[in-house]
Amino acid sequence: MRNQEYAIVDIETTGGNASGSRITEICIIIHNGMCVTERWETLVNPQKDIPLPISALTGINNEMVRSAPIFDDVAEKIVAMLTGRVFVAHNVNFDYSFVRHQLEEAGFKWTAPKLCTVRASRKIKPGFASYSLGNLCKSLDIVLEQRHRAGGDADATAILFSRLLEWDTEGHLIKMVKKTAHDQRLPPNLPPEDFEQLPEKPGVYYFYNQVKKVVYVGKAVNLKKRVASHFSGHKITPQRQHFLRDIHSISFEVCATELIALLLECTEIKKLWPTYNRALKRFEAKFGIYEYEARNGYRYLAVGKLNKFQAGIEVFSNLNDGIDLLRSLAQQFEIDQRFCKYCTSAETEAVKNTDFANIPDVAHHNSKVEKAIDFIQTNKPSFAIVDKGRYTDERSCIWVEDGHFYGMGYIEGNIGFTNLSDVKSYVTQYRSNQYIMQLIYSYVQKHPGKVIMLQKERIGA
Repeated sequence: MRNQEYAIVDIETTGGNASGSRITEICIIIHNGMCVTERWETLVNPQKDIPLPISALTGINNEMVRSAPIFDDVAEKIVAMLTGRVFVAHNVNFDYSFVRHQLEEAGFKWTAPKLCTVRASRKIKPGFASYSLGNLCKSLDIVLEQRHRAGGDADATAILFSRLLEWDTEGHLIKMVKKTAHDQRLPPNLPPEDFEQLPEKPGVYYFYNQVKKVVYVGKAVNLKKRVASHFSGHKITPQRQHFLRDIHSISFEVCATELIALLLECTEIKKLWPTYNRALKRFEAKFGIYEYEARNGYRYLAVGKLNKFQAGIEVFSNLNDGIDLLRSLAQQFEIDQRFCKYCTSAETEAVKNTDFANIPDVAHHNSKVEKAIDFIQTNKPSFAIVDKGRYTDERSCIWVEDGHFYGMGYIEGNIGFTNLSDVKSYVTQYRSNQYIMQLIYSYVQKHPGKVIMLQKERIGA
């Protein structure tokens, strides 16, 4: 550590994300592992207005930066001071993302190994209630002058860094400056032990915010690798930065198979409605077969787009599947095509377009429609997907009843069944939805050997 030089950096900005905000002040302090050897700071003209709340916090206003150099004018100086040195900052990813982004805009390709004094302090001096720079300086009796100014915060960070060097008897800092160290990529508020406990197995993981509310649920084939992938890369979007700052802890549940992890992820997202999950929260079946009765007493079967107040007899993710099923039902149960409507949900439209010459008897026709509906609702398969368990003497099981996901769970290897439906008593029940059934049917097509069907009498025409 003593042979390495460090650039201790602090910046002030117009906002909280590098893609939409700009640097207004920067201070760089060079440390040789024993003492400070150089110091430089300057205001920077951000070439945009500084919001009033930011001015109130930092004391930097538009008038102060009007005659300051723009970032491009000091970019070469910054690169010279940072090159070949470890980039050190309190909550390093914030400062690093801004500096890297604006250097890239100025035409400089620059990267550096990073060291976060928040994370280093947590390792070397554990037990404090807060590791913000202000609170940490109070706890360690470090003088912090001009709080929220680049020079004042950088000076305090340099003192903190010097003390961490002295206190680091176990070599934490050496490990942390390695570019490949996972710890340097972790969000600033996440305890390293939460990440380290993750196994390299399939499962579902949960990110929690400061008040222990789940903000994200994900599934993984390899929990440790998947979680680590959230923290890699250099994306600087506001959404990503807010996401990383919100992660204060992680929990996980190991699953025997990727399919069980997928199903658990889906049900947990629907139940918990986490802030940062978007895709599965929006998924709903868009099309369906439904029936209605016209004023003349005839029952219609229709396929089309569903609205949020409409429950379909059968739902589909695409329109063609619905059309194919309705045509098949009409042929199987000899339903007059004039009472089958495709791609429309308005009863008035159906009545208006129907030719009522030689139409069938209403009671006879309606009985055919009733039989078709019964066929859809009762001739749905019940089956189990039996697969490996989480350990050797265990099996996993997914139970589908009458075409709907019933539940999933684990069964000890020495338990046998005289009736397949007894599996139900060993699984945890979950709500079914169209997306879950798509996942299950897709798996069934690829792995038919793992499916055990429940034989039952089928209803025909």
